[in-house]
Formats: sequence, structure tokens, C-alpha cells
Amino acid sequence: MTHRPPTSRSASPARRARFLSVLVTALVALVMTSLPSPAAAHGVSMSPGSRTYLCYRDMLDSGNQTPSNPACAAAVAETGTNPLYNWFAVLDSNAGGRTVGYIPDGELCSGGHNGPYDFSSYNAARADWPSTSLTAGSTIELQYSNWAAHPGDFDVYITRDGWSPTQSLGWGDLELIDSVTDPPQRGGAGSDGGYYYWDVTLPAGKSGQHILYVHWIRSDSQENFYSCSDVVFNGGSGQVNW
Repeated sequence: MTHRPPTSRSASPARRARFLSVLVTALVALVMTSLPSPAAAHGVSMSPGSRTYLCYRDMLDSGNQTPSNPACAAAVAETGTNPLYNWFAVLDSNAGGRTVGYIPDGELCSGGHNGPYDFSSYNAARADWPSTSLTAGSTIELQYSNWAAHPGDFDVYITRDGWSPTQSLGWGDLELIDSVTDPPQRGGAGSDGGYYYWDVTLPAGKSGQHILYVHWIRSDSQENFYSCSDVVFNGGSGQVNW
């Protein structure tokens, strides 16, 4: 009996296995490259709300891409809505805890423009940012987004007496009022509702408009995060003034 050699249509089991392996690998690679990459972002103060967080909320409440607050609207006109959709991303991956001489005066609210998004418009020195009403000398629960949870220290500053919201914020305008290491968390990381929390006692004798500034210093990397919250000492207990 004459045996015919196998034709090109009848691949060997080994060849079929190799083909399937290559096909699966290619499909996995295609799926992975089509997935959105996680945001390089980690958190800002949610209460008292930071400029980026409150402007983001204002934008959502407005039902369109323009916040109703004039300072927020001006920021969007200058740098677009992308920073607001990444409101938790005011960061510098190489800061290593540095402050004076590293983050320039006038650029504190944007973290010196060293992150992946352009928050430069949120440095604007103006008196009409959304603000939070507080009472001087009271103790508040500060809530800071844990969009990505990391160990580290939180340094809390307040502007000195005599500072004006219409002047650029510099390191010399701030006084340290609180520091905490690895505070507890509520809610899940990576969500709008998750946050670190701890009690902060506000200085007595404060009045008028100020900025509460929070500098988060990671202990497991050189990455740092920055947050500017506009507050007004008028006897309030956390009400937001839009």
C-alpha cells in the first residue's frame, strides 16, 4: 500500500499547540494594552474641601463642563476639565519631603507643576474660591482622600494672620499646626468616598479667609501630595460656601 505524505491542511498536534499558544499570548497582550492605565493620583483634602475637590463637585452639580463658582470656572477656562476629573492628583513623584526652595512660592496649590496634570490655574490668588466655614479654636475632623493608600506623614498648615487671599501663597505665609503619621481610614481606597481622618485643633483668634494646606509625605517612596483648602473663620462648622 502506498502511503501519502501529509498535506499542508493536516498540521501536527505540536504545531497546532504552538499556534494556539501564540494566538492566546497575542490576544492577552491586545486586551492589556486596550485597558485604561490607573491614574497616577492619590489624594487631597475632602473636608475641608480642597480647591480641586470642591471645583470638581461644583462641575458635577452644574450638569455641564463649567462649574458655577467663578474661580472654578476661570480655572477650567485656563487648564480645562482634565485636572478636575483627576482632582486627587496634585503630586510630585520626586519631592522626598522637600518644601522651601523646592516647591516655588506661588505654586504651592499645584505642587510646583511637577505632576501628570496641569493644576497651575489652582494657584490663582483670588477671594472667591469655594470655601469652608470654620470656628477658630475648635477641633475638626480632617478628611483626606485615600484614592491610593500609602504610609506616611501629613503636615497641616494654616496661613498666618495678615495673609490676604488676593496674594500668592508662599511657604512664609504658613504656620504648621498639626502632624500625624499613618492615620486611620474610612471607606475603600480608589473611591470618591474613601478617606483618611484625624482630629486637628485650629488656632484660636483666627478670623476671615485663610488657606488650610496639607502636605502628605510618603514614607515608602519619594512621592508627595499637596492640598489647598480655602476656609473662612466665621463661627461655622463645616458649611461650604460656593
